[in-house]
Amino acid sequence: MSFTGFGVVAGAALTEAVRRAGADHVEPTIAGNLAIRPNGHGGGWVLDDGYGGDRFPSFAILVPGDLPLLTADPDAVRDYFEAVLPIVHSVAEPGAKIVFGSGTARTAPDGMPETEAHRRFAEVLRTARDTAAANDLRIVLEPLSRSETNVLHSVAETVRFLDDAAVDGVDVVADLFHIRNEGESLDVLREHGARIGHVHVSDRDRRPLGAEGGDDVWRDFLAAVHDGGYRGSVSLECNWSPDTATAEQEIGRSLELLRRSGAMLVA
Repeated sequence: MSFTGFGVVAGAALTEAVRRAGADHVEPTIAGNLAIRPNGHGGGWVLDDGYGGDRFPSFAILVPGDLPLLTADPDAVRDYFEAVLPIVHSVAEPGAKIVFGSGTARTAPDGMPETEAHRRFAEVLRTARDTAAANDLRIVLEPLSRSETNVLHSVAETVRFLDDAAVDGVDVVADLFHIRNEGESLDVLREHGARIGHVHVSDRDRRPLGAEGGDDVWRDFLAAVHDGGYRGSVSLECNWSPDTATAEQEIGRSLELLRRSGAMLVA
């Protein structure tokens, strides 16, 4: 066995194209997609009707950018998780994973010391973890590029943060796009393989796999993840064509390449 399945991060507009392309699963985005505010900014969160009756093993984009996690009232942060995570639970497979990236929401304001930003984010993360667990969900924490946030950029830094803050029960997301941008060695995936809880993959600059201008680093990335002992699901997170028919073709080709590469890891 290489990995348990290959999926695609997608919003509602691409869900059916992802399925037609042959993905093992869809990884829906949450804020503003699966969970929506029908009455605008001040309204409550509800499930988008298009997702009713489905079940998904993983989700992405947990927090909207207009909720500043490090400076908002802790009660407002808790209220958000307590409103949205039951919605996710209603369409989730048991123990489904939620990728906690949300770079804008978790960005520290200018002048906040790193130690204070980490302390506050640890509190937020514990709230998210505990609320998720109460809904049979698991939080996995994603390191993000410096272009997206100023809090936690690499796999190694994120592992240290979790250990230093004594936040247990939260694994780390290995996302090739961010690993490339931060210049992190793929060896970190072998060193910290036991801490990897989810995987996002793409070609250079979030292109579909095998796209013009891409390379084979994604193959080396998957090999490193596999060497580290990860055997869970892998999701494509790419910038697909705005044309749905073209996007479906891109998704299908990327999935085919993923499956070939996965088969080679256990050949």
